[in-house]
Amino acid sequence: MEIVTLSLFLIALVTCVFTGANILYALASGYIIFFGYGLAKHFTPAQLLTMTKKGILTVKNILIVFMLIGMITAAWRAAGTIPMIIYSSGSLIHPGAFLVVAFLLNCLVSILTGTSFGTGATMGVICMTIGNVMGMNPVYMGGAILGGAFFGDRCSPMSTSALLVSALTQTDIFTNLKLMAIRCLVPFLATCGIYAVLGSFGSSGEVDLSVLNLFKDNFNLHWITLLPAVLIIVLSLFKINVKKTLSVSILTAALICLTLQKVELNTLLTMLVSGYQAPDPALAKMLNGGGILSMVRAGCIVGLSSSYSGIFDGTGLLTGIKEQINHLTQKLTSFGCTLFISLITGMIACNQTLAIMLTNQLCDQTEPDRQEFAMTLADTVVCTAALIPWSIASAVPLNSVGAPVLSIAAACYLYLQPLWSLARSLFKQRRPV
Repeated sequence: MEIVTLSLFLIALVTCVFTGANILYALASGYIIFFGYGLAKHFTPAQLLTMTKKGILTVKNILIVFMLIGMITAAWRAAGTIPMIIYSSGSLIHPGAFLVVAFLLNCLVSILTGTSFGTGATMGVICMTIGNVMGMNPVYMGGAILGGAFFGDRCSPMSTSALLVSALTQTDIFTNLKLMAIRCLVPFLATCGIYAVLGSFGSSGEVDLSVLNLFKDNFNLHWITLLPAVLIIVLSLFKINVKKTLSVSILTAALICLTLQKVELNTLLTMLVSGYQAPDPALAKMLNGGGILSMVRAGCIVGLSSSYSGIFDGTGLLTGIKEQINHLTQKLTSFGCTLFISLITGMIACNQTLAIMLTNQLCDQTEPDRQEFAMTLADTVVCTAALIPWSIASAVPLNSVGAPVLSIAAACYLYLQPLWSLARSLFKQRRPV
């Protein structure tokens, strides 16, 4: 019955993907399906609603972060933070190398902040805007940004996913980070090489930097406009809570809007909700966006999908599947089995946190070495969650920067890390003892 229940949900997801329907319809259908499973198992509606509430409460902080991300993406635009960085970087722009630069910059910020969403909302937006100015392919740009954002999300000491993996596997996070750094070297260098090639073929080699004058003409580009970005980095280095860090940056940007950029208070409040709207049509193409409303869809996806975790836990829906997974390990390596399951949990969970928890719950018996299993989770579900088009793991960063969904196909690092680790596990299994 469990297989049938999950299959019905997957059918709903696939139908939405191929028909172009809003993925929220599939998630709503999934809730009805899982609720029906609970009723069939003789749970009362009241009990199932309690399970639903329990699941949603686990992501309340994520929903708050979404709201803050929406606000910061608008505030940084209106305050002149993003325009100042772009204008100041004009002389450093080299089209042929910019894909590599964008990937490296997002890797750096994601390591410093530990959040893929925050990286996409800040450095991701900056790189995408510069890329738009240069006429770069938005699919390649989005892929470089997405891969870089999840590079640090995987191996930063401030990453919630790294901390979650450590807690679930009962391993030391700093030992994990050291091993992650070693295991990522080949995929990291290979990704840089691929982007170097794509950048050299995907650029004309000529950039009209006169377009940067649009930023100078529409904003007061004082050095103080960089303060909201500097605060993000400094507060992250001191390991300040991400909600507090984002809030401080938003408040600082708001003050700069009111004082330096002469934005009216009512206009500012509207921007924080609905997004920044540039008065110049040419500037609007590069800079419009952000706001709380831009995160509503992602928030709905998280709210619905998180309700599943409560039902899964309360009804024991996944218990019987674990036996089948243990049989899979005999045909695949432990890593290969976990990689396969991580793709499925990513499709079902629609967010990284729930996907990590489900993968751990389903595969924790496939690898007796806790340290190795921690590395397996880091190299599978932490990366593959962002490869699911309807998952917020990819939807939020791509929405933040305004990149197309097809950018997932260009997020080279997210493919190379699991494939490299899979190759290592196969070699290790076949090597004579």
